[in-house]
Amino acid sequence: MEMIYEILDKLYAMTAFSAIGENPLFIVMYLLAFTLLYLGIVKKYEPLLLVPIAFGVLIANFPGGGMGVLQADSHGMVEFMKNGVMVKKDIYSMPLHEIAHDLGLMNYLYYALIKSGLLPPVIFMGVGALTDFGPMLRNLKLAIFGAAAQMGIFAVLLVALLIGFTPQEAASLGIIGGADGPTAIFTTIKLAPHLLGPIAIAAYSYMALVPVIIPLVVKCLCTEKELRINMKEQDKLYPDTMQIKNMRALKIIFPIAVTTIVAIFVPTAVSLVGMLMFGNLLKEIGNDTFRLFDAASNGIMNAATIFLGLCVGATMTVDAFINVTTLGIVAGGFCAFALSIASGICMVKVWNLFSKKKINPLVGATGLSAVPMASRVCNLISTKYDPKNHVLNYCMSSNISGVIGSAVAAGVLISFLG
Repeated sequence: MEMIYEILDKLYAMTAFSAIGENPLFIVMYLLAFTLLYLGIVKKYEPLLLVPIAFGVLIANFPGGGMGVLQADSHGMVEFMKNGVMVKKDIYSMPLHEIAHDLGLMNYLYYALIKSGLLPPVIFMGVGALTDFGPMLRNLKLAIFGAAAQMGIFAVLLVALLIGFTPQEAASLGIIGGADGPTAIFTTIKLAPHLLGPIAIAAYSYMALVPVIIPLVVKCLCTEKELRINMKEQDKLYPDTMQIKNMRALKIIFPIAVTTIVAIFVPTAVSLVGMLMFGNLLKEIGNDTFRLFDAASNGIMNAATIFLGLCVGATMTVDAFINVTTLGIVAGGFCAFALSIASGICMVKVWNLFSKKKINPLVGATGLSAVPMASRVCNLISTKYDPKNHVLNYCMSSNISGVIGSAVAAGVLISFLG
């Protein structure tokens, strides 16, 4: 009988029940993972992003599984158990094979792909390959609202400084307002890598909640009369005098010109903007680069998204997530996101005060980088008030410029604070 008890005791020790019993906060992380899975699978909120992230959160929080990412401190030191002894090492001096052996698969992927800064630019290349800059080029003046929406980033940065965050942490928190996951990750890697987990989760979660957050902000700031402004009727009343004669040539020149200008004025943004424009250039050239475009927009993009999502989720361990700093990041991220939407709307209102040709404030609400979800959401809001009032193409102008704007804002922050 004693032997049976001993066997049962060893079996119990082998499971995760004992560790979960000692630290019930693991249950909170499971609930978070299940909630994110529900949003991705059932509600279909950005499933390509939320499902890998949620599963990464889940597998990282099973005690003994060794799938959680160990975050290095400000000196690059990590602590881990090796042969029953607590060891402290400089993670940046450890070769990748040693990281894989001592810290596990997820740490290997994280330090090789995420901490190195490799995946965010790769994903930007895929985003560029999937983006059509045509709507923005046809309505270039609407791009100003994508720039205005970046105000949320800097507003939250200033508030975060006042409540005690370091400048680097405040910048990483503020960049959530750009509504661009890869940009938030890239900026945080450069400025505040110890906050990567909660910032990435906040950024991607709020991106997925665009269908909830945009209508909430729009309802608070816009009147029904404003939401009924018909952009096509405004175009008929006040037609643009400038006509684009060769759109294909302009689409090819545009990514080359933007990369050159950004490289000159904000070199630190080139890794994001340059890869975004390179992917778009492959798309616009056409048949001659179709194989490269297909790889960038499908195989490479999909693989990068899988590894990015899993690794980001795996950083969300109990110790890294459940603390006051993380709660501040979640709250601050929401404020940055909402303020970015509000800034774009307010810019439209100011524009309408001085212009005969009125603009629907929904165009300003899409100054985020959440392409094309933000535009689709705003189009649904518009057609709710008037079934014939489709603003999708106009919203895409602001939406696409927001992608470039957030990447440039990230470059500026890295340049000043990195």
